[in-house]
Amino acid sequence: MTTPRATAELSADEARRIALRAQGLLGAPDRRSGVRGVLRRLGAVQLDTISVLARSHELVPYARLGAVGRTTVEDAYWKDAHAFEYWSHAACILPVEEWPHFAFRRRAYRDRPHWNHELPDGVYERVVKQLRAEGPLTATELGGAKRTGEWWDWSASKVAVERALMYGEVVCVERRGWKRVYDLAERAIPASLLHDELDDTECLRRLVRLAGQALGVGTRADLADYHRLKGEQVDAVIAESGLVPVTVEGWGRPAWADPAALQSPPRGRHRTTLLSPFDSLVWERARTERLFGFTHRLEAYVPKHKRVYGYFTMPVLAGGRLVGRVDPAREGRALVARQVTLEGPKAVPAVAQALVEAAGWVDCTDVRVERVDAPELRDALVKELARALA
Repeated sequence: MTTPRATAELSADEARRIALRAQGLLGAPDRRSGVRGVLRRLGAVQLDTISVLARSHELVPYARLGAVGRTTVEDAYWKDAHAFEYWSHAACILPVEEWPHFAFRRRAYRDRPHWNHELPDGVYERVVKQLRAEGPLTATELGGAKRTGEWWDWSASKVAVERALMYGEVVCVERRGWKRVYDLAERAIPASLLHDELDDTECLRRLVRLAGQALGVGTRADLADYHRLKGEQVDAVIAESGLVPVTVEGWGRPAWADPAALQSPPRGRHRTTLLSPFDSLVWERARTERLFGFTHRLEAYVPKHKRVYGYFTMPVLAGGRLVGRVDPAREGRALVARQVTLEGPKAVPAVAQALVEAAGWVDCTDVRVERVDAPELRDALVKELARALA
């Protein structure tokens, strides 16, 4: 692919601030549009089973809006058909208006084999018929979920309903106790959106454009990763996506930016907050290192003796920088920082503020620190926490 001449040259700091503003972490938060506004701005909010302080899809709006009630978050996603769950960056909550633009992925799923699962004759049709007759149901209510905890040992009903989800005949309309609740797409998706009429090119053009808007500025790999597209899919549509080519100091590769992001310099108040490891600001490791000079790695699936930073390490954002890491837990009414990594003494007040605000959000009245990677900073952090809690 021939890269066109760049329309702008950005410094590394300009690119970082553009990315923060695009992600809703620089400038006054839009509280009027609330959680739904965050979802529309990001285009995708990743789901994950791990819950330490809260689940990741709750932590994402918290990071941008502050202490939003957790019931308010769930209602904003699921009530009145404002969102649906589908495969994007991973399993994600997506704005319902983007349903037509995932037609390319639904078609691809219909055209490929599925996990080597054998599906007995008639099971798929039975599951769809049951949903039509009884309304929204979990896999258990459909006649069986997983026989074990392993995905390859799903029951026939679970295989069928998940296949229907991938095809777009069925939609996950909410999570209940972390179980998917399935309903027919014809009931759950507004009629004006319920179609697969857009061709692959139009779908891809839209998703690349959305990725560029959510990132502010990104490389080809960044744009592809946002909705898990292939590099060649990005190449095929980037020229017609509306994004403009730019260069970024130190990136060493071409980049594209949302033209609206270049119209005015990013200004305003920076958020100080703990970030979910699955937050779209940091979910792509190479981009996080490029933007912030910060190595981010989720270690929940790493053997305990090999972990460096902790089980559910949450980066700490302050002043537009990633200034530390916290591995949190809850014990009764205490938020426990099992391990804290600080980028230096100047990070102490920000990390303390982030911990105290998170504790208040999850109804903890105390914050306790166990281990600090720089022992000489432990006393300063404890004192700062005591001051903030007083």
